Amino acid sequence: MDLSRSGKESGDIPIPVREVKSSRSGSGDIAIPVREVKSSRSGKGAPPVVMAPTIRLGQVPPAAGWKRGVGIIDLILRVCAIAATLAAAAVMGTTSQNLPFFTQFFQFQASYDNFPTFTFFLAGNAITCAYLVLSLPFSIVCIVRPHIIGARMLLLIFDTLALALTMAAASAAAAIVYLAHNGNPNTNWPALCQQFNEFCPRVSGAVVGSFLAVLILVVLVVLSAAALRRN
Repeated sequence: MDLSRSGKESGDIPIPVREVKSSRSGSGDIAIPVREVKSSRSGKGAPPVVMAPTIRLGQVPPAAGWKRGVGIIDLILRVCAIAATLAAAAVMGTTSQNLPFFTQFFQFQASYDNFPTFTFFLAGNAITCAYLVLSLPFSIVCIVRPHIIGARMLLLIFDTLALALTMAAASAAAAIVYLAHNGNPNTNWPALCQQFNEFCPRVSGAVVGSFLAVLILVVLVVLSAAALRRN
C-alpha cells in the first residue's frame, strides 16, 4: 500500500511510504526489508540545495594562509622600519661639529638643535619608532588570527598617521640639507657643507634612513588595505 501527500498547495515534500510485511523465521528473529526512500520537492519555487564545502581536519583555508603570510611580512617590515627610524633619530640627535676659527676659544658650532627643522625631524622619527614598537603585538595577533578585522583596521589607521608624520619630517629636513649642500645665491646663503664636512654627511644619512622608513610604511599601508579587502 503506497501513501503520498500532495505538496502543491502547502509546499511539503511528498514521501512515498511502502508497507513492510514482517516474516518470522524459525529462530525467532524478525527480518525487516529496508527500502531506500528518495524525497522530491514539487513546485516551481523550490530553492536549490547548496552543498557546503568540506574542510579536512588540520587543513588551512587558502584565504587564511594568504593572510597569515601577509601578517608575517608585516611583522618583518615593522622591525625594519623600527631600525630605520631609530637609526635616523640617533644619528640626527648625536650630530654636532665645532669649526675652529683662529683660536680654539673662538669657534663656529653646528648642531641639530640649531635648526628647528632638524629638531622636528628628530621628534617625528622618535614618535614613529615608538609607535612601531607598540604595534608589534597587534601584528603578531594578525598572524595568529588571520581573519581578525579590528587589529588590522587599527594598524591601517595608525600606519597612515605615522606615514604622514615621517614624510613631513623627512621632507622638511631634506630641504635644509639641500640648502646646506648647495646654498642659495639669490638670498646670499652660502653652502655650509664646504666648511662643516662632518656635520652634513651625518644629517644626510639620517634623512636617507627616514625616507627608507617612509617607503616601508607605504608598503605596510598597502598590505593592510589588501588584507582588509580580502575579508
